[in-house]
Amino acid sequence: MDSDHWVERFLLAQEMERNASPYTIRNYASDLAQFLEFMRDTAVTDLSAVTYVTVRSFLASLHEKQLAKRSVARKLSALRSFFRFLMKEGRLAASPLQSIRSPKLDKPLPSFLYPDQTIRLLEAPDGETPLGARDRAMFELLYASGLRVGELVGLDVDAVRLELGMALVHGKGGKERWVPVGEHAADALRIYLERGRSALLAKAPIDGRSTPALFLNRDGTRLSDRSVRRILDKYVDRLADVNGISPHTLRHTFATHLLEAGADLRSVQELLGHAHLSTTQVYTHVTKDHLQSIYNRAHPRA
Repeated sequence: MDSDHWVERFLLAQEMERNASPYTIRNYASDLAQFLEFMRDTAVTDLSAVTYVTVRSFLASLHEKQLAKRSVARKLSALRSFFRFLMKEGRLAASPLQSIRSPKLDKPLPSFLYPDQTIRLLEAPDGETPLGARDRAMFELLYASGLRVGELVGLDVDAVRLELGMALVHGKGGKERWVPVGEHAADALRIYLERGRSALLAKAPIDGRSTPALFLNRDGTRLSDRSVRRILDKYVDRLADVNGISPHTLRHTFATHLLEAGADLRSVQELLGHAHLSTTQVYTHVTKDHLQSIYNRAHPRA
């Protein structure tokens, strides 16, 4: 069984059938490439020859490299999905991972920004320039609507209904949901659409000027999630007390601020597009810890 061929087929299936994000596909490709390299190093010549012992040996090699538990768990998840795919395709009768458990993970609380930090980040871009107008609109929308970065860059112009204050988002697994677009985000989007997007679109090749993408790169093409992270890093470097954040931090901040202001957990779950309430409940721990720290600092007898 040609290992590289079946990995390619698996990745294509994740993209076409399961609508996996480019970020997920990249991780799958990297993790499976590492496993195939381990197979070659240990003279396992065929996927049908992979056993429980092979996988355990692979995990031991990761442990020797002092890989974080979360990284090991991600690689195991990729392998499970891959071998399930091979079983579905009739290439294997059973998975060698059936008896292997994922490492128990600590659940770190999501990071978030305080309101004053959030405002300074949102106001950092120069809205008078095309790129600055784009960046401010992106940050405002991430915070106003709690979007994942993949959802943000996947937006088309017609998905944003500023007259309704809403946007139609394509989430994980191809699920659609409407999210609110706050007043500040709507204003920033109007400025970007009027002054910024057209200027960026003019730099695109003639055959690319009909792109429906909302957020554009400096060359007029659709912005990538990696570019958003790079852009955010540029602004974070300018802010003294804001560091170690990602676009996802603005999603965490959105949820945390809503719950602190009294929003109910079910509503926040729906706004975030979480399939399970347990995923959203982590934010209740964030708000409790936040309130406890405020109490400890402020109460004379805390």
